[in-house]
Amino acid sequence: MAPSYDIKDINLADEGLARIMWADADMPVLARIRERFEREKPLAGVRIGACMHVTTETANLMRALVAAGAEVALCASNPLSTQDDTAASLVRDFGVSVFAVTGEDMGTYERHIKAVVDTDPQIVMDDGADLDTALHTKYPDKLANVIGGTEETTTGVVRLAAMAAEGALGYPVFNINDAKTKHFFDNHYGTGQSTLDGIVRATNRLLAGRTMVVSGYGHCGSGLALRARGMGMNVIVCEVDPVAALEAHMEGYQVMKAADAARFADVWVTVTGDCNVVDAPAFENMKDGAIVCNSGHFDSEINMNWLRDNAVAAREVKPLVQEYELPDGRRIYVLAEGRLVNLACAEGHPASVMDMSFANQALAAEYLFEHAGQLENKVYDVPASIDEGVAEVKLATLGIQIDELTPEQVAYMNSWNF
Repeated sequence: MAPSYDIKDINLADEGLARIMWADADMPVLARIRERFEREKPLAGVRIGACMHVTTETANLMRALVAAGAEVALCASNPLSTQDDTAASLVRDFGVSVFAVTGEDMGTYERHIKAVVDTDPQIVMDDGADLDTALHTKYPDKLANVIGGTEETTTGVVRLAAMAAEGALGYPVFNINDAKTKHFFDNHYGTGQSTLDGIVRATNRLLAGRTMVVSGYGHCGSGLALRARGMGMNVIVCEVDPVAALEAHMEGYQVMKAADAARFADVWVTVTGDCNVVDAPAFENMKDGAIVCNSGHFDSEINMNWLRDNAVAAREVKPLVQEYELPDGRRIYVLAEGRLVNLACAEGHPASVMDMSFANQALAAEYLFEHAGQLENKVYDVPASIDEGVAEVKLATLGIQIDELTPEQVAYMNSWNF
């Protein structure tokens, strides 16, 4: 059956296919999984509904699921992150039903989520839990069809964990975000590089010698701080977690409150998953010309309402760069409307790091189907066998060999009376 779709232009498919295959060349782990899926068809006839960033890397995950025999429907998890040519190729070349257009308004965004819900998914793949939330709040009659789901982001995991704690979660979900082969690499290395890429593409500003404020020093924030320093930037960290703040201090960064850091910020990036991280006290102290952006999942981290309410003028000075002029003449520049700067202003994480994250997604989907009805409605960590298996394959594709413990070493590590 031909796929349904609502995309910008199917005629963009040739360009999209070329970009998908370019990413595929740097995703060898997922390629090996796809080859096995093609032979074994472990998801034959399974309906998968995904709400994810429609990028070339995601496209290669969709290819693996289709190779496994699944019927796949995909919508965007962010209105600004869709690559329209990629969406076109997924429809034309791989039979995926895609509902995503770059820059779609919120009404269209919600309509596209409903289009995926209407396919009656048995497995849900989410990036921020918007599809999960819609199923539970707007379409609860569809929950009975769902075997389980996967979630890619910290933000989404927090939402789903809260649902599970209240007994409201309608199916089991695998926490892909906290798989070691995801957050140690995707979050740390991917976010650092792709965020700087987005800032530079949007602004063409020299980073060396300037000061970056990073809000949040988790796996994403620490990777971003490290790479900003590598570009010659002075880095200030803002945190609410005393342990994370101490770690940032021991790594040589200045640590201070947001209102104080605002006085020094040339570029400010939020990576917390929370709301109003950059708020009135920071805006009031921010110097003229400061650039503010977000690399967390939702656009809630920057208090855009405060800026809109207090600015005397606002204009787009270049694509995805909005200038807000405050009553005292200071100008603050916001990138990508406060949405994910690495996906809105650049292309997101490099393919080689998404290779491991999406390998976890594909194998978790297989596991969910194999264990349908055997799992409780709660948030699960990815099984260690999957996580470690992904790392082993990644090492093999890199030509790296490692040692193994000898029987004597195993016995020593498991004994107390030597």
